[in-house]
Amino acid sequence: MGDAPAHPTRAQITEARRLVAGHVRRTPVLDVTLDDGRPVTLKLEQLQHTGSFKPRGAFHSVLSAPRRPDLLVAASGGNHGLAVAHVGRSLGIPVQVFVPATAPAVKVARLHALGAQVHQVGERYAEALEASAAAAAAPGALAVHAYDGLPTVTGQGTLAAELEEQTDAGTVLVAVGGGGLIGGVASWWAGRRRIVAVEPHGCPTMHTALAAGWPVPTAPSGLAADSLGATVVGQVGLAACRAAEAVSVLVGDDDIAQARQWLWRHVRVAAEPGGATALAALLSGAHRPDDAERVCVIVCGANASPADLTDVD
Repeated sequence: MGDAPAHPTRAQITEARRLVAGHVRRTPVLDVTLDDGRPVTLKLEQLQHTGSFKPRGAFHSVLSAPRRPDLLVAASGGNHGLAVAHVGRSLGIPVQVFVPATAPAVKVARLHALGAQVHQVGERYAEALEASAAAAAAPGALAVHAYDGLPTVTGQGTLAAELEEQTDAGTVLVAVGGGGLIGGVASWWAGRRRIVAVEPHGCPTMHTALAAGWPVPTAPSGLAADSLGATVVGQVGLAACRAAEAVSVLVGDDDIAQARQWLWRHVRVAAEPGGATALAALLSGAHRPDDAERVCVIVCGANASPADLTDVD
């Protein structure tokens, strides 16, 4: 038996927070009341640079590297690539981003606008990741993994450290793609908060892995697959979730669409489907809190066209 995969410590996340200070935004929280009268705290991380939580891990990966890279390489469904492109532009480092041909046009256009060299390859994230290997192997290049690098997960944990100063909610709901965000959140709060992983039925990487005890390949599909569509969950995030005894729930595409509309109508937040997925667990009843349970939901991304958001059904 090999050693269990490492996940970040609170001390490492605290140091990461020091490193990324001044590079990432402290995003606000907002207390809202759901239609059933339940109070919920929203962590509005979609207000982070580039519209998602991803710059936290990307900045930490680069700033904690042993030497300044000459090139940053990322494979992404879109949001991670945007974050790495933003980091590269901020720090003056060239960036190459590999995305699937299915990546939303709005994300690809923004990658170009941020100055990244963009390669569209294959239909899924896994194919883009494979295609990025040659560029990542060039001398002086740094591959910034979207979710399964320890520096990436450690950087995502800074969100939880920040959130602890903003709310004392005992349960935190987190949308899961490859497991980077929940890996950071669970690492910070293991044994201190209840962590709930929320995924679409079509992208059940963490749900399947927690049930099996190891990462299981899946075939991502559905409304939120562009941001939550990892083929297999990361080892680091899975290790963190197991250590924190996180629970996992699944939601449907209709639930996600309704949560996205709810955020727009009630809070004027234009979340992308992946960004609304954690809230969908509450609105649909996939997660039913106890009466005394105080809940925080992380709204993690906003990189989708708002054209289909309406004020009426």
